[in-house]
Amino acid sequence: MSGAGAARTTRPRNGLQHLLRWSPLAPATVILLLFLAGPIGYCVYIAFTDTQLTGQESASFVGLANFRHAFADDRFRNAVVLTLVFTVLSSILGQNTLGLALAGLMQRASRPVRALTGAVVITAWVIPEIVAGFLLYTFFERRGTLNALLEWLHLPTQNWLFTLPIVAVSFANVWRGTAFSMLIYSAALAEIPQEVTESAQMDGAGGLKRLWHITLPMIRRSIGTNLMLNTLQTLSVFGLIWAMTRGGPGNRSQTLPVFMYDQAFMKSLIGYGTAVALLLLVVGALFSAVYLRLMREEV
Repeated sequence: MSGAGAARTTRPRNGLQHLLRWSPLAPATVILLLFLAGPIGYCVYIAFTDTQLTGQESASFVGLANFRHAFADDRFRNAVVLTLVFTVLSSILGQNTLGLALAGLMQRASRPVRALTGAVVITAWVIPEIVAGFLLYTFFERRGTLNALLEWLHLPTQNWLFTLPIVAVSFANVWRGTAFSMLIYSAALAEIPQEVTESAQMDGAGGLKRLWHITLPMIRRSIGTNLMLNTLQTLSVFGLIWAMTRGGPGNRSQTLPVFMYDQAFMKSLIGYGTAVALLLLVVGALFSAVYLRLMREEV
């Protein structure tokens, strides 16, 4: 009896200690539930209604109607395709590849060159998105800097924001976001033991062989992390595209964030726009799942 009584006494005491141990997290938990989980839950609910910004007395629950409308909407499918093109061009191919190249070159460059290159690239990164969009607009605009340089070189010019709008905004995103990839890869390359590279060089391995068989496998997890973070950031880019093209001309640079904004706030279809936002969230989750699966495999 005495042993059972001691056990009954110990359990409540351990439970109280456990509760006291987690009590400092209670305020943060309440704040997260109130300001994060609450709005997310409300947005999910709105996506299943016909809520409009103006001209409506009350909203009605419409089930999956908004999602069915999205998949049947040619403009939505066009936005999905352009979002994938924008992500592949500017994030997976652009920022990732250029960031790795800059990190590798800066390892071999002199200190002044590293300082100057780092300052230029990081400056483009810290500029606010809307300011970067305006700067790149003046670069690609018909009377902008790029055409002035082409005229000086006696080369043909064109209205880049009209003829190649998705390529122009992709280049702008590369220009602005490459610094993040460069910093991640600079840290990853610094962790590679110099003895490994020197041994491979003494065995006759050229630069491309060392890159493919040594460098890339040893920084594989950094590549996966960088790709995942860059992709998620690129999927949410709005201000840059809005400042440069507003999704135009027509809808030729209208990615999902721009399409969502147009439907929700320009056309006042809050329910439909929120449904598009949830579908964009699903696209980001699919990319994340692929990257996490690749990162889980052993090198």
